[in-house]
Amino acid sequence: MSTTDWQEIIGTIGIFSLIAIVIVVSIWQFASTRRAKIVLARESEYRRIADKSLLVQESVERHLAELGGRVAEMQTRIQMLERLLKEVE
Repeated sequence: MSTTDWQEIIGTIGIFSLIAIVIVVSIWQFASTRRAKIVLARESEYRRIADKSLLVQESVERHLAELGGRVAEMQTRIQMLERLLKEVE
């Protein structure tokens, strides 16, 4: 083999290695970008669920506050009835 044959072989191996490296890095970057998009979508979904649960919790608190007022009103009425019954006895 002559010197030019070795140079052609080394050049060919070098070009194929460079092409392989570029392909591998491109695939790696594509996969990394895809994973980042998936994580972002998951976090967005968690945030949406958290916001929805916060709204539901606030609604429940409002209803409980309304019921608390009604319970206090009912207790007052029961006390008045008890007094009235004691007076009737």
